[in-house]
Amino acid sequence: MPWLKSTLTKKGLKVELPQMPHPWAPVYADYKRRFEKLSVNEDTILIGHSCGCAFLVRWLGESKTKISKLILVAPWIIPAETNEIRKKFYGFKIDKSIPNRVKEIVMFISDDEVEEGKESLKILHNAIGGKVIELTGRGHFTFKHMGTKEFPELLKLILP
Repeated sequence: MPWLKSTLTKKGLKVELPQMPHPWAPVYADYKRRFEKLSVNEDTILIGHSCGCAFLVRWLGESKTKISKLILVAPWIIPAETNEIRKKFYGFKIDKSIPNRVKEIVMFISDDEVEEGKESLKILHNAIGGKVIELTGRGHFTFKHMGTKEFPELLKLILP
C-alpha cells in the first residue's frame, strides 16, 4: 500500500491511506468513524485488502455512495467461527444494488490463496459481480507472500 500511494502521488493523484484501528480485531463502527473523515465522491476509486474489502462493501451498501471504481484485493468476508468480534464485523447482508452506484468493480485473487479467501471472493462476486483477476503465486497479497512491495497489476487499473 505505501508503494502504491507513493507511485500515485508522484503521478499527481490525491491518495488517502487511512490506518484502520485494530486490523486483527476489526470493529465496523471504529472503521466507519475513521473512514468517514475522508472525502468520497463519484470520482473516487476505493481499494480494499482482506477485511478492508468487507468494510468497503458494507459501507457502500449502507451509505449508498456513488463511486468510480471499487477494487477488492484478496477479499475476506468469512469470520472465524469462534471469534465474536469478527462475526460482528462480517455479519452483514451484502447490498446487491452496489453495482448500480459503482461504475467498475474488480476483484484480485491468487491461485494459492487459502480456501476461505477463495470462498470469500465467490460470495462477494455472486452478490455484486465485477471482473475477477486471478494471479499466480501471490498468496494473500502481502509482502510475505508476494516477495515485493510492488503490485503493477493494481497500478494499471488505477492509472488512465
